[in-house]
Amino acid sequence: MGIANRTEPLLPPKIRDFAAGLGATGSPSMSSVMLTQSGTMRDRPSARTMRFSARQTINLRRLEFEWRASIGPLGCISVIDELNDEGAALEARVFHAFRIANVKGGAPLTKGEIMRYLAEIAWAPDAILANPSLDWTVLDDQTLRVGAGHGTARGVVEFRLDESGRIASVTAQDRPRKEGAAFVERPWRGRFFDYREHEGRLLPFQGEVGWVLDGQMFVAWRGRILSWGFA
Repeated sequence: MGIANRTEPLLPPKIRDFAAGLGATGSPSMSSVMLTQSGTMRDRPSARTMRFSARQTINLRRLEFEWRASIGPLGCISVIDELNDEGAALEARVFHAFRIANVKGGAPLTKGEIMRYLAEIAWAPDAILANPSLDWTVLDDQTLRVGAGHGTARGVVEFRLDESGRIASVTAQDRPRKEGAAFVERPWRGRFFDYREHEGRLLPFQGEVGWVLDGQMFVAWRGRILSWGFA
C-alpha cells in the first residue's frame, strides 16, 4: 500500500493563510527543495556530540525526503536517512564501506520518518499547499496539527506558532526512538528560530530537536541551514 494521494489538498482558510504568511505558493513548477546543513548530533544524553554536514532533498508534493550526512571526525560515518514510496530506510557506514546500521521498512521506522517530514515543513512551506497527503487541523489561533499516513503507519505532530505566524516549535508525544533492538515511542520536541526571508519564503535558518527521557529533554540534533533552493 503506497502513500495516500488526493488530487488537491482540502485546506481550512487558517492553513492557507498560514502558508501565505510563510511565502508559500504551491506553484506546480516547484516539486522539491534542496538544502545543506551543518551542526551537531548525539543519540543519548550521555553521548558526546558529533559534528555533521548534510544535504537534504524534501519533496513538496509527496511524502518523501532524503538526508545524506557525513558525521564525526573527518566525516568518517556516512548516513542515508530517507522516506519514499517504497518506505523508510536508515543506513550508516564507516568510511563508506563498513555498514554499522541498516534498518528498512516497518511501521515504527516509517512512523518516525513521517513525523520528521511533517516537522521539516518549516523548511518546505510550499508542501502545505502542494502535498495532498497532509491532513491539517486548526486547534487554536496559534496551534496547528498535521498528520499523514504511509501504509499502516501514521504520524502526527503539532506546531506552535509565534506572534508573527511562523513555526516556533513542534511537538509529538509518540515518535518512535530506536533503543537497542526495538523502537520505543517517546515524547519529542523541537524549535525553529533565526527566521530570514530567502527566495520569497520565510525560513528558519536554525533549529534543534530532542527527546524527553525520564522527564528530562535532551537535544539530539542542532543545526543551521547553509543553503536552500528549489530543486
